[in-house]
Amino acid sequence: MRVEERPRETAVEFLASLVELLVIVLFIMTFVLQNFEIPSSSMEDTLLIGDHVLVNREQFAPATKFMGPLMPYRDIRRGDIVVFLSPEEKGMFIVKRVIGIPGDRIHLRDGDVYRNGQKLDEPYVRHKVGNYDPYRDNFPAVPPSEIYGVTSEAWELTLPSYVQGDDIVVPADSYFGMGDNRDVSKDSRFWGFIPKDNLIGRPIFIYWSFITPPNQYLKRNLSDRLEFMAHTVIHFFDQTRWSRTLRIVQ
Repeated sequence: MRVEERPRETAVEFLASLVELLVIVLFIMTFVLQNFEIPSSSMEDTLLIGDHVLVNREQFAPATKFMGPLMPYRDIRRGDIVVFLSPEEKGMFIVKRVIGIPGDRIHLRDGDVYRNGQKLDEPYVRHKVGNYDPYRDNFPAVPPSEIYGVTSEAWELTLPSYVQGDDIVVPADSYFGMGDNRDVSKDSRFWGFIPKDNLIGRPIFIYWSFITPPNQYLKRNLSDRLEFMAHTVIHFFDQTRWSRTLRIVQ
């Protein structure tokens, strides 16, 4: 029995398929995913300085008729790691873990977090400095002050209005975020709640990780950037953290 050969794909058909693929990839990279580099040590050891992550920009966005059936939309949950625009410094992207959602009552005692009266089990938390800070470790019992690192005057003024008894109560359309590296993290204790409108998305996985000096993100002049770019090219293989490649963020 003779089997008919499958017609070969023509050059035009191949190019059409390639264009379709590129359109899909560009759509996803433009509207769904965004790359983000971890700039500080506040989320160690979950995320390290120099981790490059892909962020799902759509998961926490309002569901749409067009993308609704395709995207796993859901509300933000306690424990989610989120990327957002800083409420304090315009244009600065920050990554923290959501500790409290609207209505939650939060307080810290000797560095331990209590939510709605229950002490949290937080295996991801690190105390790498190990020092004692009365404001940071017993929040919100100690009034905010610049001497404790609180640089937001607005937060100093408004924080007391959210305190009920021993707790701070998370308001509507806001979240209380903290870094996993608790002793060095500047978070909701220092600048306030994360507004819902400031959310960018949720990191999905680390696609590349490169050993990067602390505060490298603060070096913004062209010569510093070119110098580090050359360093990255030269040391790409020996300073890439290969074991972190494609690691899921959680």
